[in-house]
Amino acid sequence: MKYNPDTHHRRSIRLKGYDYSQDGVYFVTICTHNIECMFGKIVDGKMCINEWGKIAERCWLEIPEHYPNVSLDEFVIMPNHIHGIIILNEKISIIGANVVGAKDFSPLHNNRPFGTFRTIGSIVRGFKIGCTKWFRKHTDIYTVWQRNYYEHIIRNEIELNKIRGYILNNPLNWEIDENYRI
Repeated sequence: MKYNPDTHHRRSIRLKGYDYSQDGVYFVTICTHNIECMFGKIVDGKMCINEWGKIAERCWLEIPEHYPNVSLDEFVIMPNHIHGIIILNEKISIIGANVVGAKDFSPLHNNRPFGTFRTIGSIVRGFKIGCTKWFRKHTDIYTVWQRNYYEHIIRNEIELNKIRGYILNNPLNWEIDENYRI
């Protein structure tokens, strides 16, 4: 169906006017298509990832290889979604993050050719594409991810540590998770 602005009222869930290519720390949640449990199961409060979960984990861990101004912090592969913290920084360095120190990358935004912006959206899109290509090649699954993703801009160290705790404890809290499915 072709998009019709008179009948389709899509509203962005992104913060209006915010530049998602600027340095920052972002919490993202990416859900599977129809919230299907594809990546494993929770057993006694621990995530037991299956082969497909290992592929999603590998694709997640490869993000910095494709985006040199990105570092990853805490993340968890859940049965039907992924929670993770993405650090977008030209000189990878953040208070309290596991990646303290600086890498000397040249700024990518100065004289950057059109279409090469490194936004949180492009990073999530690249991750989804990488996983989807693997699934389409090795399984009969065509659609892996639901449209869009949730993001939250982390504004300080207190919030960062709170979200890290949420991610680490997510398997323990599976039965009360909004994405819980059997």
